[in-house]
Amino acid sequence: MTAPSTAERMTRLLALVPYLQSRPDGVRLADAAADFGVPEAQLRRDLDLLWVCGLPGHGPGDLIDLAFEGDRVRVTFTAGMVRPLRLTTDEAVALIVALRTLLELPGLAEGEAVSRALAKVATAAGQPAEVAAPVAVSVGAGEESLPVVREGLERRRALHLRYYVPSRDERTDRVVDPMRLLLVDGHWYLEAWCRNVEGVRLFRLDRIDDVTVLDSPAAPPPQAQARDLESGLYQPSSDEPLVRLRLARAARWVADYYPVEEQAEVDDPPGGLAIAVRTADLGWARRLVASLGGAAVVDAPAGLAAQVAAEARAALARYDHRPTAD
Repeated sequence: MTAPSTAERMTRLLALVPYLQSRPDGVRLADAAADFGVPEAQLRRDLDLLWVCGLPGHGPGDLIDLAFEGDRVRVTFTAGMVRPLRLTTDEAVALIVALRTLLELPGLAEGEAVSRALAKVATAAGQPAEVAAPVAVSVGAGEESLPVVREGLERRRALHLRYYVPSRDERTDRVVDPMRLLLVDGHWYLEAWCRNVEGVRLFRLDRIDDVTVLDSPAAPPPQAQARDLESGLYQPSSDEPLVRLRLARAARWVADYYPVEEQAEVDDPPGGLAIAVRTADLGWARRLVASLGGAAVVDAPAGLAAQVAAEARAALARYDHRPTAD
């Protein structure tokens, strides 16, 4: 069984407290698990997490409290989780603008539901809705791919993509079997089995130059599994090359920005940090080191260090052949 997504678990956690409060005498764990459509072991993990959730302060009187009696559970303190939600002005404006942005997306299947939700929020918000009225909302041109990708998913058809790969600064043609659409940090992604590389890949829709629905059916192989995004979008494979760098103090931010497998303090350079990252694209690593302007030293692989040095020498040589200004 695949692990539940973060969104699925969050939705269940938010629903658990009012569910339990509506049953003051408690409910059998097996019955609650069946109502939420999850194994009992997963429900127990959810309840363990609820136990450490609550109000700011996180003291004994701030956290959600549960009582277990045999195979039954009941909630004894809700920490305000069942009170009607009252939005601040900033929260109401942000929600209204977000709903309006959602309505602007081409091919939105749930347009009527979003419109009803927007009308209800605007009515309840009152003055904040007037503040949000002058805000202009526009959707990037890249979202034009969204209705075509949705069509491929709904019809279960393969897609042909003309896709821009920023790490290599090139455009590639691919045939993919679409699996699902994701909205992460304000960007739409298509998760699909890429027939070219024979693996599951994420494609950002605003980097798709052209997409066409093909006649052939989408047929992801059995090994094409949707990834669990709790660890982030970028999840390198264990068989990808390991790049080891020593960062100067000014470049330590790299360890916070990229997924690092290993890191350790070093004295050379002073105040430096040794890190190890995995990547299938050594060209990306080469450009990263070059962009740091001497604030990073490549320890492995040896070939990468040689390439960085060669490119640096070639760049310096170009300065020696600049035309002389009059």
